[in-house]
Amino acid sequence: MNRHFLCLCDWSAAELDAMFSLARTLKQQQQQGQPHHLLAGKTLGMVFEKSSTRTRVSFEVGMFQLGGHALFLPSSSTQMGRGEPIKDTARVMSRYVDGIMIRTYSQSAIEELAHYAAVPVINALTDSYHPCQIMADLFTVLEHKGSYADRVYCWIGDGNNMANSWINAAAVFGFELRVATPPGYEPDEAVMARARQLGANILYTNDPYAAAAGAEVLNTDVWASMGQEQEQRQREKDFAGFQLNSDIVAVADSECLVLHCLPAHRGEEISDEVIEGPHSVVFDEAENRLHVQKAIMATLMQE
Repeated sequence: MNRHFLCLCDWSAAELDAMFSLARTLKQQQQQGQPHHLLAGKTLGMVFEKSSTRTRVSFEVGMFQLGGHALFLPSSSTQMGRGEPIKDTARVMSRYVDGIMIRTYSQSAIEELAHYAAVPVINALTDSYHPCQIMADLFTVLEHKGSYADRVYCWIGDGNNMANSWINAAAVFGFELRVATPPGYEPDEAVMARARQLGANILYTNDPYAAAAGAEVLNTDVWASMGQEQEQRQREKDFAGFQLNSDIVAVADSECLVLHCLPAHRGEEISDEVIEGPHSVVFDEAENRLHVQKAIMATLMQE
């Protein structure tokens, strides 16, 4: 039976740690110019219903470095974009490719795709979760701090797919997470409830300073995600005081790390001073999408 990478909660901490270990090895091999063709002769179908820079480049380059090939399939150029049932697309693509990566809106759509696919399916982003990004984030913390465990993490901003994914990560890995959003922008209640049932140590608050106090990792994302552009002006008002800026950093741990999944709206959810400052590791974080996703693909797609 195929395993898919749809949500962090589908995997154990030990299994995800093995991916981190493989990512570290693959990164070292790349830096040393050593070939690591773990997926020689394999093909990844990349379906995009949402636009992307980092996701497309990192998966496509990653497959090349693993010795395989990636097909870029914007939904507008596929029959799925013209109304073909997902279950039909899944069964046909499974006969052509060795894995499917999809970046889409609905979590239910990706779960249906995985149900009917005969090959592994990777969630490259939905409106509910962004598990590949969280893996890159934690791998970046691992590199800079030596361990991601027993640290205090802080999320400031919208209760979006990234916030949901951090909540899942807190449930799987057991670290302390503090989430601060404006009223009305809370993370998914079902995600929070499941995490707490699993014993997650999560504080929710409307006070970003309380969430950031002493935190070792600070994280944020845009206030209006793709598909929410019409809400931009209202959200700018509602999120006043929730910018990740030097005042917030000042109350965090003196050696804290600042993360952002990018692209950033500088001057909105994060100040230019912070994203360019000494605590920022956002470009290491962006690079690590490549290495972590190679580990995910190799784990799923190797025979």
